[in-house]
Amino acid sequence: MNPHSDITAGAINGLYRKLFTEAEKSGYHLNPDEDFTKVLVRSLLINENRYGYWACPCRLAAGAKADDLDIICPCDYRDADIDEYDACYCALYVSRRILNGEKQVKPIPERRPPEEVRMMKKDTPGPNQSISGLSQPVWRCKVCGYLCARDGPPEVCPICRAEKERFELFIGKSTA
Repeated sequence: MNPHSDITAGAINGLYRKLFTEAEKSGYHLNPDEDFTKVLVRSLLINENRYGYWACPCRLAAGAKADDLDIICPCDYRDADIDEYDACYCALYVSRRILNGEKQVKPIPERRPPEEVRMMKKDTPGPNQSISGLSQPVWRCKVCGYLCARDGPPEVCPICRAEKERFELFIGKSTA
């Protein structure tokens, strides 16, 4: 028996509609090949059942959310991939040129650093330098770049809807 047979067409169609609406509202576009896109949506649902989050359907997830934050859909690499190649790595999100049929989706090189590099980066402090005069730390959404000054990151990014875990401390000290 297929362990993913509990994913219904209704669940796939519902998530597809949700992603489509959110993408268009935020200035993004889903791949116009609806059948292909629904295969990716089904894979997101499988990964959600498997890991508890939407790991990119085209990448190997570690299964630990903290290690996979950069590949939770929409991944940290989406915007750079769309800018350079007109589609994200898995081609779920595409540029207007692909949406309008002016370009075709082509293979995209992997932008995600190897695991060894990611683990080294995890232990290295980032740009979280204190700047005098700020009353609150500044948080940055790693998906869309949204910045906010507050004691802790928002539960959900108001721009791209990424969850709290997708924010990084950008400037200042955390009180969260």
